[in-house]
Amino acid sequence: MNTVIETILNHRSIREYEDRPLSEEQIRLIVESAQAASTSSYIQAYSIIGVKNPETKRRLAELAGNQPYVAANGHFFIFCADLHRHDVIAEMEGADLTASLESNEKFMVAVIDAALAAQNASIAAESMGLGICYIGGLRNQLEEVGRLLQLPDRVLPLFGLSVGYPANPSDKKPRLPMEHVYHEETYPQDDAVYKQQLTAYNEQISSYYNERTHGKRKDTWTGQMAKMLSNPSRMYMKEFVQSKGFDKK
Repeated sequence: MNTVIETILNHRSIREYEDRPLSEEQIRLIVESAQAASTSSYIQAYSIIGVKNPETKRRLAELAGNQPYVAANGHFFIFCADLHRHDVIAEMEGADLTASLESNEKFMVAVIDAALAAQNASIAAESMGLGICYIGGLRNQLEEVGRLLQLPDRVLPLFGLSVGYPANPSDKKPRLPMEHVYHEETYPQDDAVYKQQLTAYNEQISSYYNERTHGKRKDTWTGQMAKMLSNPSRMYMKEFVQSKGFDKK
């Protein structure tokens, strides 16, 4: 095992940071690492917005569901699917790219490109001894987020990434067993085996919460998922995405 793999396997979400900003060099290296990620057909369909202004962070924290670690961190990054520059390319090259830019395929490309870049950024930050936490709560009120960040059409904020020096490192949360997520040749369809694996995982997760909270929590993973997915959220998303010029075809 090398240090890169050790960094990856040691990941945990950090939600409490020291009052200490990242240096410009750290920010530059994190962004350069993000840009080194693979990108479909070299399209580079994403942008990253860094937020330092405390008032902007505070407002983003409110929009994300009053998550304090959106406001209190060393630096806050927002990863966006971005096809706006390709509108500019269309103008520069005298080409009609509308059908392609409004396709479901290019929407997926932009989302995947942004996610790959973000994961590179996360690993780079963690390799520096920093902690990170992804913030999907920005999608609670995307119109307000877009207005705050002055985003043009074809730019869609997907999630935030809080980064900073860990003040109170959390425990590493157990993942699903490898045999439940990795399959060779074909996808197994024996749900009885799946249920056995999930039952064993539930026991592990329940024990994790029990120890971490001194007996205050003992919930299972399947119980969490059933509760969360029973209450559909952000159901405005398709309409909003299309209003920004994505996924129309």
